[in-house]
Amino acid sequence: MDAELIICGLGPAGRAVAHRALARGLAVTVIDPHPDRVWTPTYAAWADELPDWLDPAVVAATVDGPTAWAVREHRIDRAYQVLDTAALQQSLTLDGAEVIADRVVDLDTGSVRTAGGLTRTGRVLDARGLARSPRRAEQTAYGMILRRDILDQPALFMDWRLDNGADPDDPASFLYVVPLGADTMLFEETCLAGRPALGPDVLRHRLEHRLRARGIPFTGAEPVERVRFPVQGGRPGHGRFGAAGGLTHPATGYSVAASLRAADLVAAGTTAWTSEARAVAALRRAGLRALLAIPPRDVAVFFDAFFDLPAPLQRSYLSGHDDLRGTLAAMRALFAALPPRLRRTLATSVAGIGSASAGVLRAGR
Repeated sequence: MDAELIICGLGPAGRAVAHRALARGLAVTVIDPHPDRVWTPTYAAWADELPDWLDPAVVAATVDGPTAWAVREHRIDRAYQVLDTAALQQSLTLDGAEVIADRVVDLDTGSVRTAGGLTRTGRVLDARGLARSPRRAEQTAYGMILRRDILDQPALFMDWRLDNGADPDDPASFLYVVPLGADTMLFEETCLAGRPALGPDVLRHRLEHRLRARGIPFTGAEPVERVRFPVQGGRPGHGRFGAAGGLTHPATGYSVAASLRAADLVAAGTTAWTSEARAVAALRRAGLRALLAIPPRDVAVFFDAFFDLPAPLQRSYLSGHDDLRGTLAAMRALFAALPPRLRRTLATSVAGIGSASAGVLRAGR
């Protein structure tokens, strides 16, 4: 049985490209073992990353200028939006698609075979995400959802201050605080990337210590969010899309907005991977190696220099999928702003020299 587009995996990436392909009138087949599984993670993005076609109703909260704390306090001059996960999933409708609840056991760019014995032929996209592996750096986080009516807390994109009970020489983690809507806020202790990453028990202990240190009340019965996913391993090409196709930013873990933005291009049969985009991806992988090599005491120094960069350079590095010129300019400016000891660390790690390339990031989300 033929389809114009066969999509394996119905996470945000797969569902987005299926939705946009259906909007173009394509015959679409989607395959997932649990196609109706409800999404539960918190997704967020910079407002200027989201595509125009996305329903504005999926935005749960907007922060006009979130704060970042490193050595000093920084205001990020860029709107940040937290998505309503349920509304996002519901907005990416699949009306008209053939939906197969099955597991893919074999695929190439032109055909798919499932565990139930079904075969489909057509253009295939593999959007099943990335499997965990000890060889892949991961991002981990532990969060609590607290009521806003008992809080007076700003949104924090990153807060590296050491009031979480960790020793300065322990692998570092930061606090991430965002509104989930009018009534609740997410407080999340995050390990940006690690190989291995910090575990949930460590992050829970640090979060509770930090909340107590700041006089933020909690009972321990609040809803919680646990996060663990690879930030490396995806590669563009061969029909891969989303995290599997290299759209996860290795130095931040963000991928949903990039997948939403690329969905129209991919649905139309056009690649998002220009030569400039591939070069940017290689630079970002080098950036991950640098982060994994930074000593814990210097993590805040590194991010202090990053958030001192002009807003356009910050945006280029965080969101410029194919902005090679801007990404290079941001990395050069950041390198120049760091103290000599960190420049040496970054130079050797980016080149993949010595043990730095196999290290652990002492950082957070």
